Amino acid sequence: MRLDDMILVSVDDHVVEPPHIFEGRLSGKAAEAAPKMTKLESGMDAWVFNGSPLPTVGLNAVVGRVPEEYGLDPLSFDEMRKGCFDIDERIRDMNVNGVLGSMNFPSIAGFAGTLFMTLDDKKIALELLRAYNDWHVDDWCGTHPGRMIPLGITCPWDADEMAAEVRRLADKGCHAVSFSENPEKIGLPSLHSDNWDPFWDACEEANTVVCLHIGSSSQTVITAMDAPIDTMITLQPMNIVQCAADLVWSPIFRKFPDLRIALSEGGIGWIPYFLERIDYTYQHHKAWTNQDFGDRLPSQVFNENIITCFIDDAVGIELRHHLNLDHITWECDYPHSDSTWPDAPEIAWKFLQGLPDDEINKITHQNAMREFSFDPFQHIPKEDCTVGALRAQATDVDTTPVSHGTGKFQEEGIVTAITLSERIAQSMKDMSQ
Repeated sequence: MRLDDMILVSVDDHVVEPPHIFEGRLSGKAAEAAPKMTKLESGMDAWVFNGSPLPTVGLNAVVGRVPEEYGLDPLSFDEMRKGCFDIDERIRDMNVNGVLGSMNFPSIAGFAGTLFMTLDDKKIALELLRAYNDWHVDDWCGTHPGRMIPLGITCPWDADEMAAEVRRLADKGCHAVSFSENPEKIGLPSLHSDNWDPFWDACEEANTVVCLHIGSSSQTVITAMDAPIDTMITLQPMNIVQCAADLVWSPIFRKFPDLRIALSEGGIGWIPYFLERIDYTYQHHKAWTNQDFGDRLPSQVFNENIITCFIDDAVGIELRHHLNLDHITWECDYPHSDSTWPDAPEIAWKFLQGLPDDEINKITHQNAMREFSFDPFQHIPKEDCTVGALRAQATDVDTTPVSHGTGKFQEEGIVTAITLSERIAQSMKDMSQ
């Protein structure tokens, strides 16, 4: 196989929601309560919801900028690449990157729909959440058939309503929903609780994958406030090991053996040792911890039920046969700061080159298509879906990094959590004025 022959489907990208997402979708009271986009005196574009401005994290939309200007200050839409929020431009950016399919996590709504959970009136909150999902499925994903994998959010304040929304979304062709990697951290029952059983049951029944994205517990990995921010960036993907342990030792997969959960943006290089460790723990401690996996090992449960996801993971690919090769999926992370756009094929090829063609195909697209019920070839001839064919459609797309001014952190030296906290606090102050 050549680089240009690959077919790439990314199971982790992100959308920066445009201002019009709720227009024409809500009743009177819900329309009044919906988030509104506001242009602040500072020139920032900010959503205002429930009486307060929402913080904008600039690292969520830095693709196409010179790296020196990455930062956490809010951005205006004028300072973002249009592919962040414009579906037609997103497709062009996917083409120039040689990416056929993409699944997009929300920005303002929160990975677990936690934005709407803050409303006291849960009837309105549910209407807002469903309107958001309808925009995502019908407009963002439906405008270009065969290019987007729909991903819904759910209402974590009510597990029965979550189940109903999973089934409603499945009827619309959406077989993936986002949830929290650690709901206890956002004031909800833990993954060990039976509170979520109606939700898991609906997902299993509807063949819907539950995507647990890093950071969806609303907490970042900060070892010390004066540690360089590089520490947080390094640890962020591997931190999902905590969620992996919760899932394995919880009763979820024993109750719902056909449920699939994806560890989104978690990487895979750490997993072989994790599998070794959970088996060792089980075999050495089950007599007194009372764990019982029957005739299976915890590692087998993980490999049967967990979909693994990576951006750039040469070690993980080298150790791939310790994982379930049918559950390894690839990510691009557009438009975040870890994104490999616009060189995703070249970066992926560094560690995929030399693998058997059938393994490359599984990792780059076949696993994602099967697990997320995504069939782009119904809409686009397969020969037009390769890296080479897509890039041939995008020769006019400019990928030159752009600058919007001075680097945000150039005067502060090493960037730390304190630096970022001060920046965020100042941004919130500016937004509230």
